[in-house]
Order: sequence, then C-alpha cells, then structure tokens
Amino acid sequence: MAAGSLSSHKMPSRFISIWMRLLQALAFWFLAASLSWSQQVPEAVNIQVHADQSAGKIAPIWNFFGYDEPNYTYAPNGKKLLGELAALSPVPVYVRVHNLLTSGDGSASLKWGSTNVYTEDAAGNPVYNWTILDRIFDTFHAAGIKPLVEVGFMPEALSTHPKPYRHSFPQNSAGTIYTGWAYPPKDYQKWSELVFQFVRHLRERYGDAEVHTWLWEVWNEPDIGYWQGTLEEYFKLYDLSTDAILRALPGAKVGGPDSTGPAYPKAAEFLRLFLEHCARQRNYVTGKTGSPLDFISYHPKGSPKWQGDHVEMGIARQLASIEQGFKIVTSFPEWRRTLIVLGESDPEGCAACSAKDNPQNSYRNGPLYAAYTAEVLSRTMALASREHINLLGAVTWAFEFEDQPTFEGFRELATAGIDKPVLNAFRMFGLLSGERVKATSSGALSTEDAVGAGVRGQPDIDVIATRRDHEIEVLVWNYHDDDLPAAAAPIDLTVSGLPAQSSRGLLEHFLVDSNHSNAFTAWKEMGSPKSLSASQHEELERAGQLQLLSSTEWVSIENGTLHVQFASPRQGLRLLRVSW
Repeated sequence: MAAGSLSSHKMPSRFISIWMRLLQALAFWFLAASLSWSQQVPEAVNIQVHADQSAGKIAPIWNFFGYDEPNYTYAPNGKKLLGELAALSPVPVYVRVHNLLTSGDGSASLKWGSTNVYTEDAAGNPVYNWTILDRIFDTFHAAGIKPLVEVGFMPEALSTHPKPYRHSFPQNSAGTIYTGWAYPPKDYQKWSELVFQFVRHLRERYGDAEVHTWLWEVWNEPDIGYWQGTLEEYFKLYDLSTDAILRALPGAKVGGPDSTGPAYPKAAEFLRLFLEHCARQRNYVTGKTGSPLDFISYHPKGSPKWQGDHVEMGIARQLASIEQGFKIVTSFPEWRRTLIVLGESDPEGCAACSAKDNPQNSYRNGPLYAAYTAEVLSRTMALASREHINLLGAVTWAFEFEDQPTFEGFRELATAGIDKPVLNAFRMFGLLSGERVKATSSGALSTEDAVGAGVRGQPDIDVIATRRDHEIEVLVWNYHDDDLPAAAAPIDLTVSGLPAQSSRGLLEHFLVDSNHSNAFTAWKEMGSPKSLSASQHEELERAGQLQLLSSTEWVSIENGTLHVQFASPRQGLRLLRVSW
C-alpha cells in the first residue's frame, strides 16, 4: 500500500469515537496527575517500637520558655499561661525574660518591659526599688516556675548614652530599638553593686534552697545591637557581673553569652572568643586566668520564607546553628562537658512581628508550628547525642501578648487567653516518660539530611517512644518545610517487647492537627471574629486544650506485641499511650 493511501480510506466512526475517548482520558489523567501529585496516597510508614530496649534517659529540654516583656508575667493571661506551663509535666519549667533591670514605670509594650529597680538621687547615690521586680518573681514562685535569670538591661541612670531610652516597636523616632538600655555602664563598680544587691534581694526573699535551683546569665545577644559596647567591654561586664552574683550567692550557676546563631560566621567567632576569654584570658576582677562558666548559651533561629501562596520553613538554618555551636563548644577541652542552654531556639527571630505584616510568620497560628517544634526538638536531641553534648534546655522564645487582636500571628503560645496548637505539642512532650526506648520509622529522614537541606523533598515522619511502669508512650509526627496540602500518611505501628503475660492494653490517642487540639480552626469556623463573646471565648478555650480521641479502646497484645494502624496528616502530631 502506498504511503498516502491510508487517507483514501475512512476509519469507522466507532473507532474514531473510541480513539477520541482514549485521548480525552489520557489528557484528563495527565491533568489530574499534575494537579494532585502531592495528594497521592504515600506508601505505608512502618514504625517499630521496642518497649524492652532502653535508649537511655531523655532530658526534658523542652521545659524552657522566654519572652521580652517581663510585665506580662503578672497580667491575668500571663498568670494563666504560666500555670499551664508549670502543669506540663512533673519536671520544673524554666522561664527567661528580658528587661529585669530596665528603667521605666512597669508598663509593657511589644519588645519592651521595665522594673525601675535602679535610679540615683540628686547626689548620684543609688536608689533601689524592688516593687515591680517582686511582682514578677512572686508570680514565678507562686506558679512553681524556676527563673533563668537574665542580668540586663542597663538602667537609664547608669547608661553611657541614656537618651533616647525607651524605644517603641515597630515604629521608633530613633530608627532603632537599641536605645539607652543597650549601652555599657558609665560606672562599672556601680553596675557590679547593682547586680550584687539584685541577687542578694532575691536570695533573701526566696531563700537559699530555692535560688540555688535557678540559673543566672549575663545580658542578651551581645554580639549584635543588644550590646552597644565593644567585645572587651562585654567581657568586662561578664566578669564583674558573675563576680557580683557569686558574692551574693556562692554556688550560683552562672553562664552566657546568649549570643546569636553560630551558623553565621560573625556569631561563631564571637562565641569562640567568649569561650577563649573564660578559659584562658585575664579576668577583669581577679586578674587571674579564666572566668566562671557553668553553662554556655547561644540562640539558634530558623528562617521561614513566604513563597507567594504558602510558608516555607527554614529549619536547616536553625539546625545548622545548633550543630555549629555544639562543635565550637567541644573544640575547647575546658568546656566539652559544660552544660549548654539554647537560650532562644525558634523558627525565626522576631516574636513581636505579626503575620499580618510578615506573611512568612503565618505558620504560628496553626499546627505547622507544633510539628516544627517536634521536629526541631528531636533533631536537637540527636545532634546533642552525636556530639556528646551535655544539653540542659532549649528555650522557646514565645509567651503571650496582652491587648493584641486574637490570632494576629505573633509567635506566642496563647492568644487572648486561648491556647494555640503549639502549646499542645509541649503538652505531648510533657506526657513522655523519663526513659526512652528504641524506636525507628521507615519514613524518617537522617539528621544529616535535615541539617543539610531541611525537609524539602519527602516529609519527615518520625517517632520518639518512652516507657514507665505498665505504660508506654509513642509520639509520631509528620513534618514538611512547605505548608502545602498533602495526603495523610498511613502508619503501621508495631510495639514489641511488652510483658508476655499481658493480653490487652488500654490505648489512648492524643492528636494535634488541623481538626484536633486546634483553637485556630475553631476560630475560623466562627467566621474569624475580631471580638469574642464570653461563650465564644469559652468555646475556643476548650478547643485549645489537648484533645483525647473518644475512641479510646482496649486492644489485643499477642505474645508481647501490639499492632496499630492509623493515618498521620501532614503537619500533624499523635501521641499514643498504652497502659496495661
């Protein structure tokens, strides 16, 4: 047949119809695949928990919190939230706040607070007033909170550059928040005496047994604008301050420098120089070599970005700072076993910058913040184990902001007295026992991959499991840097090593996701009201609590093994508790 002869024959209409339908089906399939690739049901993730294989003690590094505005401490919502934090677990919660020595009338605003503990009379003599400070520490004490006492900032009467003093945020006529409170003292001996009187007052008020359980540190982020002096002036401030603390309270645990994230070269160099000073250089007070250093602190932060239609978290930046800081510490033989406190460990660096003006911060209201928290805490513990770090705590710099719109998108644990999903992540961690057991997940990324590239390809579906007498707890989360819709992951969980004589166990499920333990979703379903009625507020308070599924059930344990299947939604957490 000639090459062109086919055109001289007409195909039967039924074949044309079938061919057209086939082409339409193929086109639809390609379109559907391109639109919903991320929605494809993933393969089942196999999680194995070995209840009889100890993985060592688990330190509650998550029981540390902090905030800029100390005067929110004794506000009604502040007191309520502190009580909730104290109730997270039997282990004490530590709280760190800025501005404990800042001058002012005690009124709070974004990134500002004051106590007015120090002024001077007309002759330049010190005048101490502990009234506002006592309100703060009395509130901590009543709630059972342990202060991580930050010695700062500079009182107006001592500042070398006192005017302007109080800043406003985000607008400020001076063009910066680093005003008079950030400068060195004009008289270091008066500063030293202030620190001595400050610590002695707290010791007398709360007693030796209590204050010896606290931590004491000098200043905040002295490697950036929070310190308007030189490097050497900070070292001098540190030496005089730790000397004053230890004179007032012998045996106190002192530390610093609470510098910024060591993933940045300038911050890394500052941390190295500080550790060098404390180990090998001349002390400004004693003239001898070395300075007291019971714990080392620095601030790892992430870097989220707005991608036009969603938030993409920057977890790799935070993990890189954690890792680099660990490596710097272990490079000093003098400090390899020294306690480390991550003084502010957060997804980014501005708690008071709302999502309204900064869309990259819109992760804060929903479950993404909770899943991110679980991911970072797990990776932090893994890095500490790998580098043989004596990690004491990771401070979440988030609390609450008074007189701000509900769900405005500040980095906070509660809004207008309503708990956010992230607080329920901490409640889940608080339910974990002190002894970890071996647990693996086929959906988990390696720590090296998470540090190097974040979680940008497949999600990280990982697990932590702990045990106590007649109980085991399994925490599972499904995290991804990109806050985009995705299908829930099928989870096939096997818990082995349970007592062979037990034939059944009581299984409880706690969930945090878009529809559980989530007051933000409930608020949106109300129509996102700007003002709340009393009944709406009560409803949202209930929605903000950690939710236990009503389908608590007795499950079979066969030959010491329990088998459970469930779905894990993206940016969701589930804690399973089995008792027998």
